[in-house]
Amino acid sequence: MSKLKIRIYPDPVLKKKTAPVTDFGPVTQKLFDDMIETMHVSDGVGLAAPQIGISQQIFIACPTMRHGEEYVIVNAVIEKMSGAEVKAEGCLSLPGISAEIKRATKLRMKFQDRHGKCYTAELENFFARVIQHEMDHQNGILLIDHFKGKGREKLIAQYESAHTAKNTSKL
Repeated sequence: MSKLKIRIYPDPVLKKKTAPVTDFGPVTQKLFDDMIETMHVSDGVGLAAPQIGISQQIFIACPTMRHGEEYVIVNAVIEKMSGAEVKAEGCLSLPGISAEIKRATKLRMKFQDRHGKCYTAELENFFARVIQHEMDHQNGILLIDHFKGKGREKLIAQYESAHTAKNTSKL
């Protein structure tokens, strides 16, 4: 396994809609493993393929952040959502910022696992939030896209400030 480079805003790949996965062969299996490693090394609870520059409907979710408890989710479709809760979220592609996002508290989705087997899952609370965040990535939606006007401008300024400070500290 190897750590992959996480793409950060404003990389254009983050704004593209993704294509379905049809090949579950050895190359794709290695990609899944590399994504799992990258997510853990980056202290994430999820990682979508666009975040590593691949426009495919793949994401990893691990709400517990424990090795061995990751879910490889492919070609996911959310069928039903209910409830609502506003909580802070961060994003590996927008390091240094977080924002309060309204998300459903329950959802039902259909998806394929790493071997192409089809499942339906009903998820709640934090796991449902992680799924919705990663599904946004599949549709080219970033955390900042949940805001308009001054709210969005403030988040982008926070991000640019954090990102610039991080890059200057490496000089």
